[in-house]
Amino acid sequence: MNCWTKCNLGDALLADPAIASTEKSFVDAYRKAGMPANMAAFIRHESEGRLHCEVIVYFSPSAIKTAQKLGAVACPKPAAEGLSLLAGDRNYYFL
Repeated sequence: MNCWTKCNLGDALLADPAIASTEKSFVDAYRKAGMPANMAAFIRHESEGRLHCEVIVYFSPSAIKTAQKLGAVACPKPAAEGLSLLAGDRNYYFL
């Protein structure tokens, strides 16, 4: 299982409620799973040349069930630059 997933939470200026909800859902699932070392969610603001940036949450492969419940879609492993831990094991990305 090596498929990362991502969820676009929309405009960064309006995304705070969606970020909080996504984080809570992920943390609940993470704890229920026993806080595995290979489960994490990362967040980044991305603009891709647009005027406003969007908030993207990336889920590690072991979080696929939770990610899919949150509407995430498959994606390549994100580049580490600008990525911050939202929840889960902070060392996972670098394993």
